[in-house]
Amino acid sequence: MNRLMQFIAMLALVIGAAAPAHAETLIAAMSSHQIQITSNYTGSQLTVFGVVERDGRTVARGDPYDIVVTVRGPKRMLLVREKERLGPIWINRTQRRFPDSSLFLTVASNRPLNEILSTDSARRERIGLENAQQRKDAALDLDVTTARFQDGLIRILSDKGLYSSEERGVTFLSNTMFSAPIDVPATAPTGSYEIDIVLYAGGVPLARQSTNFEVVKSGMEQRLASGAHDLPLLYGLVTVILALLLGWLASVVFRRD
Repeated sequence: MNRLMQFIAMLALVIGAAAPAHAETLIAAMSSHQIQITSNYTGSQLTVFGVVERDGRTVARGDPYDIVVTVRGPKRMLLVREKERLGPIWINRTQRRFPDSSLFLTVASNRPLNEILSTDSARRERIGLENAQQRKDAALDLDVTTARFQDGLIRILSDKGLYSSEERGVTFLSNTMFSAPIDVPATAPTGSYEIDIVLYAGGVPLARQSTNFEVVKSGMEQRLASGAHDLPLLYGLVTVILALLLGWLASVVFRRD
């Protein structure tokens, strides 16, 4: 019986040593969970802030903490076309579809990503502008043509202010407390936005937390959008009547006798 008890105790120690130790947890919150778009909307800024909670029984780590914040906006089917010049005109040569792609994407970290984790880890964990759109079951390496179109997609949306990467976008207020401002431009689409926060130390992910916010229309813009969606026939008739009325009014004002 004593030998059996000793064996069970030893087995428990081995299983306990093999089990992953969750020494850190992330607690994150936002300054607001909703952005309202009005007629004079020119953009907004939200702040993600949080704290790293440590297990008091765990010794301190030798590597400092790193935080990576990824914000993904509403998803749509995006189409990228490659143009080719044929004489004096440009024509569409080839194209690639990117289903379920985010219209808004920003990645913020407390230092450059290549200093936080390796390239393979970034691909596997979908960290960075070029990796955040990948599906979890997709291959790590893209073919050359698809990679070229993806680079074009990132460049186009970056020029519109919808894609961005902030290498110093996360600030540690103390050893365990951080904040990250998120700029939402006026061109950001309405819908739900996901925020993924990952804690690293020595290139190893330790904890993850998710939250969200939404961009909605308010005031007259919301009423017009609701009317167009709920009463499309009436909305169309009113639009046509207003267009005819404005056209007639313009002809009267600018008529030459």
